[in-house]
Amino acid sequence: MPAQKDLSLYSSSLEKLRYYIEQEGFKGYDPYDTLNSPIKFKYLGKFAAVLALQFQKRNPVNIRPLLGIKKEHNPKALGLFLYGYCKLHKQFPEKDYLKQINYLFAQLKNNYSQGFSGYCWGYNFDWASSGKYIKKYSPNIVVTVFVAKGLFEYYLLTKDEEALTILKSIGNFILKDLPRTETKEGVCFSYTTLGVDICYNASLLAAMVLAQLYHLTKEETYKDYALKAVDFIVSKQHTDGHWNYSMDEQGKERVQIDFHQGYVIDCIADVMHYTGIRNEKYINAVQKGTDYYRKEQFFENGQAKWRLPKIYPIEIHNQSQGIITFCRIKTHLAFAETIAKWTIENMQDKKGFFYYRKLKNYTNKIPYMRWSQAWMFVALTELIIAIGEKQHD
Repeated sequence: MPAQKDLSLYSSSLEKLRYYIEQEGFKGYDPYDTLNSPIKFKYLGKFAAVLALQFQKRNPVNIRPLLGIKKEHNPKALGLFLYGYCKLHKQFPEKDYLKQINYLFAQLKNNYSQGFSGYCWGYNFDWASSGKYIKKYSPNIVVTVFVAKGLFEYYLLTKDEEALTILKSIGNFILKDLPRTETKEGVCFSYTTLGVDICYNASLLAAMVLAQLYHLTKEETYKDYALKAVDFIVSKQHTDGHWNYSMDEQGKERVQIDFHQGYVIDCIADVMHYTGIRNEKYINAVQKGTDYYRKEQFFENGQAKWRLPKIYPIEIHNQSQGIITFCRIKTHLAFAETIAKWTIENMQDKKGFFYYRKLKNYTNKIPYMRWSQAWMFVALTELIIAIGEKQHD
């Protein structure tokens, strides 16, 4: 059982963070919001938008006000906040978070990407790479899923039939609008509606939502696709337990090991939970994946590495995901606390928000709302609830 002073540390950290988030009206900057500037970078040369975006992502000095970039609502952040507030209200009903919950639900319900088979959401900024340019609010599975997770918790809390209708509509988007790859190993859902790709964590996020829909409706189609998606990703696990990030059409994998390992572990565990299917293949995949994640991604003091084997920068999203993933496993809860302590002590500002990155010689303290605050809000919420549940075991 954790010391009371430790629980007080997490609760105090969460309250300071919550105060900051609410003072900002849930709006903020994002590491990738450079193209929200009125400066039309894409007209300044083929790679101007890409270079501007990548420079700003790394720039520790926040020049966004000079570029005309405003703080905005990010749908993914709103979904994460809705998830966290619903969890907190269920655990601590006396604190009454319904005002925040209803506000977040209304924002998401009324601001979605239209023209598709169901409700869906995208990022609130244009995004550019050397190969593509994606317009703001173009829907993708990652944003849509984290909104869906919030809506799922909202429905469990309120039993609002409108939320269930929206969730079923999200299922239509996943099954009708997202391209998918079907192989003998299973199914892989694409990241966006714009083309076929094979991104492991993105596909599993889709599977997780389909499993939740099966839990609510008992419609077999949801379960079948969820399990096929898990089968495909499990087949891509390496013998040491890790997953790479994606695979191209020729079968070559993109090697990127970071917080997405936690996404994959969590999604497989969720699919097992919501479908009731707990076969040995899935259980072993989660166990091997968790052992690798614990051993290779983190130092004993709770500090995460960036992208294996690189240590720097120390990234807040790696820290938050570690807390979330290890909270789910009772035998790893103490290590989730270790990560949380390190993160609070080293990456939380006295104003309540969390820093973006720590490098060897300086810290990027820009308070990004989605990337940093929303994820730490969820992480601290999960930790406090997990500790409470363990105390009552």
